Amino acid sequence: MSRLTWLLLLTLNLVATSEARNNIPAVIVFGDSSVDSGNNNVIATVLKSNFKPYGRDFEGGRPTGRFCNGRVPPDFIAEALGIKRTIPDRRVVACYIFQNVIPLWKELEFYKEFQAKLRAHVGVEKANYIIGEALYLMSLGTNDFLENYYVFPTRRLHYTVSQYEDFLLDIADNFIRKLYALGVRKLAITGLVPVGCLPLERATNVLGHHGCNQEYNNVALSFNKKLDNVISKLNRGLPGFMAMSANAYSIVNDIITRPSAYGYEVVEKACCSTGTFEMSYLCSDKNPLTCTDANKYVFWDAFHPTEKTNRIVSDYLIPKVLATFR
Repeated sequence: MSRLTWLLLLTLNLVATSEARNNIPAVIVFGDSSVDSGNNNVIATVLKSNFKPYGRDFEGGRPTGRFCNGRVPPDFIAEALGIKRTIPDRRVVACYIFQNVIPLWKELEFYKEFQAKLRAHVGVEKANYIIGEALYLMSLGTNDFLENYYVFPTRRLHYTVSQYEDFLLDIADNFIRKLYALGVRKLAITGLVPVGCLPLERATNVLGHHGCNQEYNNVALSFNKKLDNVISKLNRGLPGFMAMSANAYSIVNDIITRPSAYGYEVVEKACCSTGTFEMSYLCSDKNPLTCTDANKYVFWDAFHPTEKTNRIVSDYLIPKVLATFR
């Protein structure tokens, strides 16, 4: 996504925020593919999702770059706040993706440029209001573990799991403090879900008879506990700052443990293709194995939830978000 488009998305959103609830004029998202609303379409990522069957249950049945058959959690949160039904869709938020493609220091540089352009466009006072009152969503950890720590042996040679958790959280702590210095005051942070139960991890867990990888789930629980401590420390140490833990582990774990209670029929495999390892380009619209009804599945592809799951998780988190950021 170009820097000009970042500016365009947020400033156009100002037209639509008069009915926004809780005095939140915008939602700004920092995260990975689980919360991306389509910015991977225009940055140099290896994996894309701007083709069918991705987006087949989105408005108009169009692929948007969301790694889902429909909407992702920020869409539901923005809608609940009265901002817009989908992100960014010309009017809503700026969305930054921090993976290996764009390092965090570069994210901050882009964000500083965005703020400068916003102030030039709407004036300092209004821009400062938007920056300070916007809700910032951050999702972290999943790619760092599943696509980094457990993939590259060098990481495991240099860090124990606990040390790697601390390493990631130190980076996140520093990043958040720099955002605070730039005026950010409202932040909801999501850590890890039961990543050991993703279809991809089940498929590769041969010795565990393709059940959930409990080691990975234990890491998720440990990481989330440490993340909560970081959030508490930030809230105590930064005047006027309010961060909340948008911990989705328990709700996703309940869905996986009791799928029939939520109307699901399949939890161990995804809707796309064989449902074991396919994502991105391997999720072809031509594949006859792709399911016809994604609502019966917890996962859309081997790594990402279906829209139904995203909605259930969002419905679980939204009351907490609304209660925190009144």
